[in-house]
Amino acid sequence: MRSLLTMLGIIIGVGAVVLMTGVGKSIEGVILGQIDFMGPKTMAIFPGNDGPEGGSTTMRPDFDALTFSDAEALESLTTVSSVAPAVIVPGNARYGREEADPRIIGASPNYYLNQNIETAEGRFHDQRDEESSNYVVVIGSEIADDLFFGRNAVGKRIEIANRKFTVIGVLKPIGMVFFQNIDDRIIIPLSTAINMTGRKHADMFSLQSTNGFEIAFEDVRALLRQRHGITPPEDGSTDNDDFLVRSAAQAEQVLGTVSISLTVFITMIAGISLFVGGIGIMNIMLVSVTERTREIGLRKAVGAKRRDILLQILIESVFLTLIGGLIGIAIGIGIDFLLAKTVEKFLGEYQFAISVGAIFLALAMATVTGIAFGIYPARKASKLHPIEALRYE
Repeated sequence: MRSLLTMLGIIIGVGAVVLMTGVGKSIEGVILGQIDFMGPKTMAIFPGNDGPEGGSTTMRPDFDALTFSDAEALESLTTVSSVAPAVIVPGNARYGREEADPRIIGASPNYYLNQNIETAEGRFHDQRDEESSNYVVVIGSEIADDLFFGRNAVGKRIEIANRKFTVIGVLKPIGMVFFQNIDDRIIIPLSTAINMTGRKHADMFSLQSTNGFEIAFEDVRALLRQRHGITPPEDGSTDNDDFLVRSAAQAEQVLGTVSISLTVFITMIAGISLFVGGIGIMNIMLVSVTERTREIGLRKAVGAKRRDILLQILIESVFLTLIGGLIGIAIGIGIDFLLAKTVEKFLGEYQFAISVGAIFLALAMATVTGIAFGIYPARKASKLHPIEALRYE
């Protein structure tokens, strides 16, 4: 029991490393899957700029929103393959007595290509629907379930913002992307949305780059700055811009930064826990040496050398830390597994994952801790004089 209590620091430190690296790996898998869904060449442009709080969107007094002529200009760039302006339409959707509260998006046909969307039934709206401002709609899988309860939705007439639309397609279920439900949206032709709302500006642009993101990003930023009369800052920042550019590539860069920060944080926790655990190991070994003084003296009297005593105490110290490390690994994996099964019920895509490298690293750190904090008790035991040790009561 005394040894088990002594190993608690090691158990907590190693368990924390295994658990947190496992959780980090699972979350990384979810985010990478969502980044893959977006596509490496996808960009989105929004009006506004990062505010002083870092997360808000602020507008300049002379702010000029994203215009549809901006979208036409962006299409002329050789580094951009397609541009899809989009507007948000307020309102809800009805079919008979059933009602849903979707996100209604008016977008050009390129929106489907840029967003990597596929249909489960029917088709997307096309350029003819756009030119004729047809009242057709493509609905998400969740909206189809809410309004039609699994029945065929294609060809049905639904009411959106007090207007009748014909359902021409149902999107394949996608789920959550960056903690936003993608299956509750409705997409209508951009021209129809403009007629309904009278909007003269877009709420966002969806773009596909022909090559890497960096080159396209620089071209997009330079063109929009020129059209909006923005003077580029000398420090290369985007503080003066009246638009935001977001991409899968940026999300991946942020993920890499977060992973490094998480690794440093985990290492600090493990270091503190292992240091505390190491002090406990050293303490118990000092007590053990004191209690076994006569035994050590007897062994020396019958021929044991200093290195034999040193090695014996050192092995015991390492053994304690390794046992604590193995218990910590088992506890960390167990909690990670239970957590993964619980979160999977809510997110769906979350999967149990462990880091083999973290397990070996934790065992190595436990071994080093055992050696580092076992040396002093081992040296003290090896220096005992056999005659004085035999006299010890």
